[in-house]
Amino acid sequence: MDFASHITRLPIPADSARGLSALQATAIADPRLGDLIRGAAGCSPYLAGLIEREADWLPDALAHEDIVAREMSGFETLSAEALGPALRRAKRRVALWTALADLGGVWKLEQVTGALTDLADRATDLALRVHVAAEQARGKLPPSQADAGGIVALAMGKMGAGELNYSSDIDLIVLYDDSAYAPDDQYEARASLIRATRKAAATISDNTDQGYVFRTDLRLRPDAAVTPVCMSISAALAYYEAEGRTWERSAYIKARACAGDLAAGTRFLRELRPFVWRRHLDFATIQDAHDMRLRIRQHKGLHGRIEVPGHNMKLGQGGIREIEFFTQTRQLIAGGRDPDLRVRGTVEGLARLAEKGWVPPDVAEELTAHYREHREIEHRIQMVNDAQTHSLPNSAEGIEVIARMMGEGDTAAWSARLAARLSRVEALTGDFFAPGEQCARPALSPEAEAIVARWRSYPALRSARGREVFARIEPDLLTRLTAAAHAEEALARFDAFLAGLPAGVQLFSLFEANPQLIDLIVDICGTAPGLAAYLARHPEVLDAVLAGSFFSQWPGGAELRRQLDQLLAAALSAPDGGYEQALDAARRWAHEGQFRIGVHHLRSLIGAEEAGGQYADIADAALAALFPVVAAEFAHRHGPAPGRGAVVLGMGSLGARQLNASSDLDLIVIYDAAGQEASEGRKPLATRAYYARLTQAMITAVSAPTAAGRLYEVDMRLRPSGRQGPVATSVQSFRDYQMSEAWTWEHLALTRARVIGICGTDAAALADEVEALRVEVLQKRGSDPRVMPDLAEMRARIFAAKAPDGAWEAKIGRGRLQDIELLAQCFALRAGSPVRAAQAQLRTGPRLGLIGREDAEKLASARRFLWSLQCSGRLLTERPLDMTNLGKGGQAFLLRETGMASLEDLAARLAEAAETTGAVIDGVLAGLEAQAG
Repeated sequence: MDFASHITRLPIPADSARGLSALQATAIADPRLGDLIRGAAGCSPYLAGLIEREADWLPDALAHEDIVAREMSGFETLSAEALGPALRRAKRRVALWTALADLGGVWKLEQVTGALTDLADRATDLALRVHVAAEQARGKLPPSQADAGGIVALAMGKMGAGELNYSSDIDLIVLYDDSAYAPDDQYEARASLIRATRKAAATISDNTDQGYVFRTDLRLRPDAAVTPVCMSISAALAYYEAEGRTWERSAYIKARACAGDLAAGTRFLRELRPFVWRRHLDFATIQDAHDMRLRIRQHKGLHGRIEVPGHNMKLGQGGIREIEFFTQTRQLIAGGRDPDLRVRGTVEGLARLAEKGWVPPDVAEELTAHYREHREIEHRIQMVNDAQTHSLPNSAEGIEVIARMMGEGDTAAWSARLAARLSRVEALTGDFFAPGEQCARPALSPEAEAIVARWRSYPALRSARGREVFARIEPDLLTRLTAAAHAEEALARFDAFLAGLPAGVQLFSLFEANPQLIDLIVDICGTAPGLAAYLARHPEVLDAVLAGSFFSQWPGGAELRRQLDQLLAAALSAPDGGYEQALDAARRWAHEGQFRIGVHHLRSLIGAEEAGGQYADIADAALAALFPVVAAEFAHRHGPAPGRGAVVLGMGSLGARQLNASSDLDLIVIYDAAGQEASEGRKPLATRAYYARLTQAMITAVSAPTAAGRLYEVDMRLRPSGRQGPVATSVQSFRDYQMSEAWTWEHLALTRARVIGICGTDAAALADEVEALRVEVLQKRGSDPRVMPDLAEMRARIFAAKAPDGAWEAKIGRGRLQDIELLAQCFALRAGSPVRAAQAQLRTGPRLGLIGREDAEKLASARRFLWSLQCSGRLLTERPLDMTNLGKGGQAFLLRETGMASLEDLAARLAEAAETTGAVIDGVLAGLEAQAG
């Protein structure tokens, strides 16, 4: 390497004589190198001493770039006594080489800090290994197959991130893999590895006549006041699970295994992920981090006006720690949901946050530039006398030295720019941490005051932390609620929402950090009590609103399936994951998707038809992704699915892709054992029993309520023979039943059947066969003369069994949705048509001469109106529509969705649609019966 040709900047010597003396000792003739050495030594007595001490080594060393590997080559063979002096010599030389590369701009910041970190990693590994080997040689450490006796050092803080500075402590947590030792050997192993740890720390940190390698801090371990310097991995995991604190979560963002048994360390960090990275967006960490910032400032006396002399570049206002806290806190907030944010470096963290939309790109870019310069200034402060300090000198002369090391001749101008940068960092980061200005609490009516007064008794506000955070958002929340279009309803619905929350700290912190969410909750509470109740049951779905894509274009079924497949794979492979965790991940994913559809519908971003299709997309993806997961779990005990496998048919509204916010799923499972009589597994099952139990396992996976809620209610009554038939049917039995035994209503249901999910070795081909069989049944059975009389009889039974559910019923009754859709299915059956959607099925009627085009259009128009009323009503409430209970906000939403001006107009349109449609259907059926007769 031609070091001189890579020099891009030069320090200005503060003491020219000292700089010249150091240069003369090296006998370096290159003028560019000479200027660098004079500047470095002329500003730093420490570097001047190193240059003179290593004068014979330096000229040749500057030609080699991999300085750490070169200087530590062969150290693995050294004894414990020889290792300490060798490490100290390597430290001197690496420190000198990297200082010159830093001051001369030969290396970027990351290369400088990376080399110092590499030196620390190697020193720690060598020291641990040599002392563990000594314990083994003395017979004090019980036998083990583990690397380095199972001991591992975790690099924390700047060392973990690869960001060490010139006089950094190295923060280590030393653990050992207790699973590597027999139960009877645990005590002896623990005592031996504690001794090895203490000796390794001394090898690195003792300040001898040759100096030290790194000051070593082991106090970040769990409960450091009472625990030994080396503790077992199982004890550490137990501590973090029971007692871990926010600052420890933050510390583990940067943690990595750096020495010893790296595999054991990696396993430990993998098992610790749920502690560090919370599943939900964790805005409660903002206040924790803010409190920590204030405590540091108070303890160090670092608050007040920013002044350059004496300013602490690490902990002071606008300093390095501010940028690190800003970055780490945002990583903690969102990293549980997005693994891409789980990076250790500050600069890389800012870049990822900007890429994912958590930090504006210009802010990330500006903070990155400030961070780099802050770190370079910190390095120069430490280079002067190898001092463990982060504070600028108090004297004018000392400030001038730092400015000259930065290559600046105008100290006053340099100081002014630095003060401006510190203030700018303080402004950029402070707004994020510090709670905003509170608005005044609005005046409330006595009735409203009575509602607000009872909030303190709700579960979400029982904790002191919950009350503290809520107190900060309450004025803004009440202001927005009282300004809502239907304020009294909004307040009452928010009251019901708040009463249903099991806990509040996370959600209230979410609102505090993202006030726009308060507008959304006010909108929901003022309009859609059903959606508000859903939100109270699943408050975590608000995380999705902040994920960046909530209001973007709908991704479509294929992309949803890809997302969920990826999510399930991650849940299954995670160290804390497994089958149940995958099912919960699917539930949360579906809840977020359903909430998104509801919000889009509520805000008129989509209409009822689009909403129906999107709800179906969510259900399709959930079933398609989960069925193979359920089958794989079932196969662990009972072996792979016998024969070709099985398919899940979506029936009814799912098959027609017309779901609403409270739809259940009508399903049928069909399998083909291909002659195989039983499964081949640890606990084999006969084929029929295998598929029956697999189907029950799938129903449980979809419908069982858990802590993450329920995915869907499932109805299997459309299977052959209904409740009396097996829950899974062989493809041959299904064919025989449909061709010879099925009732007309079952053939009508088949017009909307659709393969949703598959499992098995040849299930894709089975799916094609089932679809072909469906069309064959429709074509052969649709011409049966009993179709129309059966439909008329079925219609009469439906009307007799269930009257319309209230004055605003859109689905049940003569001339309503179900009536129209039954006729549409009849058309599809008579035509032997594969189409499933009601509108497409209606269009087959005129083509067959079963209905006039004008009457068909009347039915299609009425169906669109009735579906808008049904889909919108189900978003507002799961109960029958009651306009009085629904309130003015819900009424306005229904009027907007149906295109009506008033409730009177809506009632008239509903009555007119039902009467007109009922008359058309009566006439069609009468005419067809006459033709058949």
